[in-house]
Amino acid sequence: MSNPTRRQALTAGAVGTAAAIAPALAGTAFAESGSGEPNPLFSQENSMLVLIDYQPEMVNGVASMNKDLLQLNIKALARIARLLKIPTVLTTVGVKAGVNHPTIASLREEVPTLTEYDRMNMNAWEDEPVRRAIKATGRRNIVFAALWTEICLAFPVVHAQRDGYRTMIVTDAVGGTSLAAHEAGIQRVIQAGSIPNSFLGILGEWVRDWSDPRSDAGREVVPWYWAELAKLDLG
Repeated sequence: MSNPTRRQALTAGAVGTAAAIAPALAGTAFAESGSGEPNPLFSQENSMLVLIDYQPEMVNGVASMNKDLLQLNIKALARIARLLKIPTVLTTVGVKAGVNHPTIASLREEVPTLTEYDRMNMNAWEDEPVRRAIKATGRRNIVFAALWTEICLAFPVVHAQRDGYRTMIVTDAVGGTSLAAHEAGIQRVIQAGSIPNSFLGILGEWVRDWSDPRSDAGREVVPWYWAELAKLDLG
């Protein structure tokens, strides 16, 4: 039997993911787990999203995954967050200094009204305006996506974990300067206590009950995402 192409593998993985999340989507997972403990999953009500440094220079430096897929995944993540009204903070690095350009257009069009917090330091958590904007949401569960994995994702996630926040990283919407660098960054944040997830994983976590009127956002984003995914030349 010949080895599957990357597209075949992607399709198989997508089908498997859809099958895996279907039971959760069909249930009423917003309720307590039945153990008397709060539901451990991230929800629309208890989480927020932080998007860090999705700028042309950083996208061009990604070597750990297909850049077109990366940009589709971050666009899709921002879209579902916007439709669900998940509080979102957007930050860049080095724009005012003339070193880098602002957020890529494909992402910016999904969050056109967000303030873009520009900074000079590598660690967004050490930037007071960014940290203040995050704290102002009142949410203690933070979903992080950033470029690059080994620096601008890892540093604030480790800091947020230390400061008592629960964090989640969207592994297929982030990228590093090499596969080794990306994997090292992922391992670092996991060791700090962060939760790895995927774009579809967090979508399924935010949209867990199709009887909830807010699930219309999932019905809108998922078919659009599959259609856009099919257009990519992934081999």
